[in-house]
Amino acid sequence: MVPQAFLNALQNLYPPERISTRQAILEQHARDQSAHPPHLPDLVVWPLTTEEVSQTLQLAQQHRVPVTPWGAGTSIEGNPIPIHGGLVMDFSRMDRILAIHEEDFQVTVQPGVLYKDMNKVLARYGLFFAPDPGANASIGGMLANNAAGIRTVKYGATRDNVLALEVVLADGRVIHTGSRSVKQSSGYDLTHLFVGSEGTLGVITQATLKLAPIPAHVSAAVARFPTVADAAAAVFEIIGAGLEPTALELLDATAMRVLNTDPDIPHFPEQPTLFMEFASSHQAALEDTLDQVRELCAEHYAQGFDTGVGRQERARIWRARHHLFEAHVRYFAGQQFLVGDAAVPISRYPELIARTAALMEKMGLVGSLLGHAGDGNIHTIVFYPPDDPQARDRALAFNDAFVELALELEGTSTGEHGVGLGKRKFMAREHGLALDVMRQLKHTLDPYHILNPGKVLPE
Repeated sequence: MVPQAFLNALQNLYPPERISTRQAILEQHARDQSAHPPHLPDLVVWPLTTEEVSQTLQLAQQHRVPVTPWGAGTSIEGNPIPIHGGLVMDFSRMDRILAIHEEDFQVTVQPGVLYKDMNKVLARYGLFFAPDPGANASIGGMLANNAAGIRTVKYGATRDNVLALEVVLADGRVIHTGSRSVKQSSGYDLTHLFVGSEGTLGVITQATLKLAPIPAHVSAAVARFPTVADAAAAVFEIIGAGLEPTALELLDATAMRVLNTDPDIPHFPEQPTLFMEFASSHQAALEDTLDQVRELCAEHYAQGFDTGVGRQERARIWRARHHLFEAHVRYFAGQQFLVGDAAVPISRYPELIARTAALMEKMGLVGSLLGHAGDGNIHTIVFYPPDDPQARDRALAFNDAFVELALELEGTSTGEHGVGLGKRKFMAREHGLALDVMRQLKHTLDPYHILNPGKVLPE
């Protein structure tokens, strides 16, 4: 339980409608969309200003109360689960777009702004924020986890599209990092230190983001292959040829079977498939690119290649792709699941795909391979009966072997889901002595370890 003096101080700081210890509210903030077990916080507050965040953290450090920032709860690695209880700081009411710098292709927002809602506003200016995690995640959550998605291959992850931050440190100090200048060489790069830190180093209360113009001409292509290894080899060729897809997704046969349960999209053959999208300012250049992609796919035994995908159908396909995780959970109703996430250099991607598929088959697991193939990222999702401990052990062993394989291929244990709870055990293997530097940074910025404790760094 939190100290009564801390609770009294918060009740003086927040009006009754913005502080809660109600069981239903605590349960809403006890878990994300992952399979990690929930853990109740002791209370939840909804700040409206940076000053409130600052005062809250001052009090939390004074009373040694754990604080977990909360965005939209859409992460799938246990990143915002308050495993040490304490206070959850819900940013859903700090949801304003503060400024749209149209001429500079920038926007400044509070952390509770939701990704899709923000892009609807930006579309009026012909602009959009490119990193696309699929879910209607909060910008604060995207920053905390360095979220990515289908457009990372063209535009980069969240980290690549942030110019400046306002951050509240564990002791309540408010700092500003970066600037609105695109070119920055002044001082240490603190902006990118906080992006991806999962709220363990500071709490982001404002961000200035880079935007991109909405492309004039866009076309999608769908290619089917005999094996996932053939599809992955085609990915390597497309990226190596410099054709710059704006999206390049790989789905195996099982994922396609699940995708076909969506009634709003056309039925696809249940084969390993690439969904691709290309954009250009000129229609002729776009058509030339698609011709080259067709040839490269044919060289890797593509059994079908379609480019006649209209705007509405394309939107439906990407919407179905974004909801594929939830579709899997419905398709395998009643089963427990384990999600994997790793990435490798694009030259090693075909090997990662082939060996992971073989490993899944060898271990007798049911699930899918799918991912953002264009940037070497793959997700695994395996299902098993909840009352079968041997099946659970196989799933865990598979996930460990999958991550170890990615590290062996000079990759990373997590491409976009973050470390959260599930990937902490791989941090020493991946980072070696650099992990000691991370611990020193954590202790310097958060000496009492109140910020999202139990995440990122191993115990």
